[in-house]
Amino acid sequence: MAINGIMTLRYRVGDVATCGRFFDDFGLTRSASSDQAIAYSLDEGSGIELHGPKSPVPSGAIEGDGVHEVVWGVSSAEALARLSDNLARDHDVRSGADGAVHFVPSFGIPMALRVFAKNTVVSAPEPANAPGHVVRLNTHRKWRKRARPKVLQHVVFQTPQFEAATAFMRDRLGFRVTDIQDSFGMYLRAPGAINHHNLLLLNANASLPGCDGKTRFHHANFGVEDLDEIMLGANHMQRQGWEPSKIGLGRHRIDSALFYYLPCPAGGEAEYGADSDYVDDNWVPRRWTLPLFGYAHFTHNLPHFLMHAPEWRYEYADPAG
Repeated sequence: MAINGIMTLRYRVGDVATCGRFFDDFGLTRSASSDQAIAYSLDEGSGIELHGPKSPVPSGAIEGDGVHEVVWGVSSAEALARLSDNLARDHDVRSGADGAVHFVPSFGIPMALRVFAKNTVVSAPEPANAPGHVVRLNTHRKWRKRARPKVLQHVVFQTPQFEAATAFMRDRLGFRVTDIQDSFGMYLRAPGAINHHNLLLLNANASLPGCDGKTRFHHANFGVEDLDEIMLGANHMQRQGWEPSKIGLGRHRIDSALFYYLPCPAGGEAEYGADSDYVDDNWVPRRWTLPLFGYAHFTHNLPHFLMHAPEWRYEYADPAG
């Protein structure tokens, strides 16, 4: 299995207290806290860390606040040793006191590997009624107060070296390419996970808002049960005074996932996500030759770049990516 998903996202931020208040309101649970750093844990055992500007978290080529190191979970000590030995051939590999192995690939996004046994996560989304298909009779949907993300589903970076970074993740760490958006980015799944993607590498020179040719953190996706929980989270965040999403609720076409992106003081955006596709090694990757067709099935607030409905087009890609 080797790498089984994201274990920890380590942020570098300018204001730890403000960023902590954001993630408290977002629905995460603190596991440790000080003036200089705050840690949060999720049900699966993954988590995020917020570190101030004087933190030893590496930056590599990443500019601006946001995630500055991704700790990938590894299924066993034996797998960790194999990956570490392979990387040590041409990388400066450092071992941390917590057992993590740290390195910075040539494209400048710092990473680490650490043994990670995921906790079992239990969800109970409500069955949905439809005309002629009644599965919830004399029963209300659940009433919730807050969103409580359970898992870290994926992380996204923009990099001018997105193709070289994809080759590294595939050839050296065993990631699978699940989908390709021409000129836009590459979707990658960890070999021991079934998420549609655990990592999206965006083309930093794409014709999209915010793409300025530089290596930057873009967003992290926090998984919740369903549409209701997404919107409860969105409403709560707005009531707490945080800026609402510019696009609002939407559903991506490329992985079927519901999304709601919130501007985040820790850098980039924090995304509530639900109802994504899950895939395994039988999946055949697709090439989206019209990338905007893959972006969204719908959005609540239609952005300028989707004002004209894109042509429907995609094709299957070489399984090797």
